[in-house]
Amino acid sequence: MKKLHGVAVDDTFAEAFPMRATRLLVTARTPAWAMRAGCAATGFATSVIACGCEAGIERELSSSETPDGRPGIAILLFATSAKELRRQVQNRVGQCILTCPSSACFSGLEQGEALPLGRGLRYFGDGHQVSKKIGKTRYWRIPVMDGEFLIEEDTRMIEAVGGGNFLVLGRDEASALAAAEAAVTEISGLPGTITPFPGGIVRSGSKVGSKYAALPASTNDAYCPTLRGQTRSALGPEVGCVLEVVIDGLDEDAVAEAMRAGIRAACKAGANDGGVRRIGAGNYGGSLGPFHFHLHRILA
Repeated sequence: MKKLHGVAVDDTFAEAFPMRATRLLVTARTPAWAMRAGCAATGFATSVIACGCEAGIERELSSSETPDGRPGIAILLFATSAKELRRQVQNRVGQCILTCPSSACFSGLEQGEALPLGRGLRYFGDGHQVSKKIGKTRYWRIPVMDGEFLIEEDTRMIEAVGGGNFLVLGRDEASALAAAEAAVTEISGLPGTITPFPGGIVRSGSKVGSKYAALPASTNDAYCPTLRGQTRSALGPEVGCVLEVVIDGLDEDAVAEAMRAGIRAACKAGANDGGVRRIGAGNYGGSLGPFHFHLHRILA
């Protein structure tokens, strides 16, 4: 059995699936207002099961990294189809970024399929909107009550990977949570990835299907400590809490690197008090998606 900082790592794999993704750059008068716009635009975006998309803040941007020379943030949005990603981008930018004081919005990808950004939102200007083309890029200036909202006409959409993950099996909630938090902190500095769940951590890991026909997914009973003895549990008596870190990335390498960094950080944190018993991963036998991230290979 492979061990890292004394923590056992299961010989298993995380199963991920294809998604479509885009990166948006959001700027504002101050870093705080850029962050407020980004947090609003990426809210209720933890899982495509019910949210329509998965989204999160990739990183903060200095004024030297943005098109208009103001402070900003980069956000990533993922959906299972181009149609859904287009709908989510239009709704979230229109309701959460356009509405935010002093904000502007630009594409954060140079390559990929065109995805409407300001192309549709310009109509909010009610005929008073003005376009400006700089080089090959068209921008729209939409009049609003604090001046103008500047937005790029299109962003870019690429093929991406969703659902990379690993499980932190801890002695108790405190130990598992501390290790998972350390993992998310380490991942947050890596480009091209997000951890879309609250604080980057999932307590309600799911399996495909349910005894109730209307539900596409249900609780992953094999990893619920309170169901040990009532179901085919994957937990020994030493495990009292399981938390999952889910990662979406712009490509396979980004997801693998995030998993590697996160697992190492979790094991290191868990080694301090012996509170992390194992590291595992969620999969459905290979039936969910074509991307398989084998833990031992990633850590080799």
